[in-house]
Amino acid sequence: MNNNPCVLSCIDGATFSEAVCDYAAWIAKAVSAPITFLHAIEQLNTPAVSDLTGAIGLGASEELLDELISVEQNRTRLLIKKGNIMLESAKERVTQQGVESISLRQRHGSLIETLVDMEEQIRVLVVGIRGEQHAEDTSGIGNQLEAIIRSLHKPILVVNKPFTLPKTIMLAYDGSDAANKALKMVASSPLFTNMPCHLVRVTTKVTAEKIGYDSLLTDASRRLAANGIDVTTAVIDGKIEDALADYQASHGIDLTLMGAFSHTKVRHLLLGSFTAKMLAKTQQPLLLLR
Repeated sequence: MNNNPCVLSCIDGATFSEAVCDYAAWIAKAVSAPITFLHAIEQLNTPAVSDLTGAIGLGASEELLDELISVEQNRTRLLIKKGNIMLESAKERVTQQGVESISLRQRHGSLIETLVDMEEQIRVLVVGIRGEQHAEDTSGIGNQLEAIIRSLHKPILVVNKPFTLPKTIMLAYDGSDAANKALKMVASSPLFTNMPCHLVRVTTKVTAEKIGYDSLLTDASRRLAANGIDVTTAVIDGKIEDALADYQASHGIDLTLMGAFSHTKVRHLLLGSFTAKMLAKTQQPLLLLR
């Protein structure tokens, strides 16, 4: 088995599972990393087996419990089978796209706990914006997504559309440590070779005049240009998630990168309501870096 950090792809049969596979394959091929597909079988909130003693007569309770135990065992067996089918299908899909190093994992228990346990093995995590349980909520995000972002300190690509090969990227930049980490990634990663980058800062005109964001962007753009990146810089005004989403849409951006922390007043929002709002508003995948 390949011991290099992997592109970890979470699949559960939801709407974007195929797109998750495709984006994972794109990353894996670009950075020469193996892919690991993960399917987690989580405990249902309402188990099929419950203690009926006292609710009805003891004899009937034992009979029903035996039946419910059988139902629970069959349900688990079917979930395992379903997961294995999905994992094999994912492997076949990316094999056809030229990925050679692929491993499959099926775990019982919390997805978040599993990801934390596997964190040291992860190079990039690829997840859909919603899981199977929230597939019908086309305007929201999965209830575990924010918890995953909070829990991991690895790059996380959130997929919200069928795969298209990214041709332009946007880096939301504010000069923070996380933003500079993203800047370094864009400058050095083969994933972004020959890909134009829009370096964008959302602020107010007053703030921009006070602390010189134009100079900040100029310095950052020079770092990218020195690595052969075609850079466009922009300082834009407005509510952060609206301004970034509007800029992305109007300039045909295929992928947005942003740090998960900031030295500005936005810091406390970036892992709270802002993340949810940005994910809900953007129409293109979002790569988050901690």
